[in-house]
Amino acid sequence: MTAYIARRLLATIPVMVVVALFVFLLLHLTPGDPAAVIAGDEATPEAIEKIRHKLGLDRPIWEQFGIYVANLARGDLGTSIFSNLPVMTLVKQRLEPSLVLAVSTLLMAVAFAVPMGVLAAWKARTAVDRIVMGFSVLGFAVPVFLIGYVLIYIFAIELKWLPVQGYRPLSQGIDQTARSIVLPAFALSMVYMALIARMTRASMMEVLSQDYIRTARAKGVATIVVLLRHALKNAAVPIVTVIGIGLTLLISGVVITETVFNIPGLGRLTVDAILKRDYPIIQGLIILFAGVKVLVNLLIDISYVFFDPRIRY
Repeated sequence: MTAYIARRLLATIPVMVVVALFVFLLLHLTPGDPAAVIAGDEATPEAIEKIRHKLGLDRPIWEQFGIYVANLARGDLGTSIFSNLPVMTLVKQRLEPSLVLAVSTLLMAVAFAVPMGVLAAWKARTAVDRIVMGFSVLGFAVPVFLIGYVLIYIFAIELKWLPVQGYRPLSQGIDQTARSIVLPAFALSMVYMALIARMTRASMMEVLSQDYIRTARAKGVATIVVLLRHALKNAAVPIVTVIGIGLTLLISGVVITETVFNIPGLGRLTVDAILKRDYPIIQGLIILFAGVKVLVNLLIDISYVFFDPRIRY
């Protein structure tokens, strides 16, 4: 088990090196002079040269990459061109809304999707199965922003149960935070729920056809015990895998959802940085998102050994 975990840890190093190289080249592969693009059409040569010096573009590219990697190793993601604030400071200011939204979405999706998938597999080829699969198709087909606007119209404008937009920090109370985050979390979790429910159903269907499941049923074991203790545990590896894969949808969905619901999180920060062409912020956020995805995939790989002991060997 220790050797397995060590191999997974070592495998993350080349991944992050490639990501760092790609993010570094992002600025240099931009068509035209990056400093001129950032400065704008009406900038003077002196202003362009000042930006070029600030970004270190007047140095050899190998030296720039070395400085960039050394800064990353110290946790320095650079400095915003327009606000002159460290990117890490901006990230810390916007981290709480995005973290609360992501965790709420994940918990909501798993809490609803896994039981739905188990139920669909147990009632395969029945009306219940068709309803669950129909919901999954709907979740994939409808864009997140459209779901968000529909939820705002129904629960915020018509029923006036929840706020239309905005975010209430945890310092104002968990109940206020929950009221402001429930709509965006549900809108974002729809696609996630569809993905997890379909994979749970497919994995459970395969396990439920195994001989040991039929033996457990023949011995009179309760259905709930068969489904949860025997079937779901052995079907967990593909389910956990698709949860990790869905993280990509979650990261991209956060950007759209925060824009629709006017949440001041990392998604809004990303959109604002792209519109302003603030490359240090864009580079820092890409590194951050990639690091989170690599970390989650690492944790998922490690979790395999608890669901399937054969992987340890």
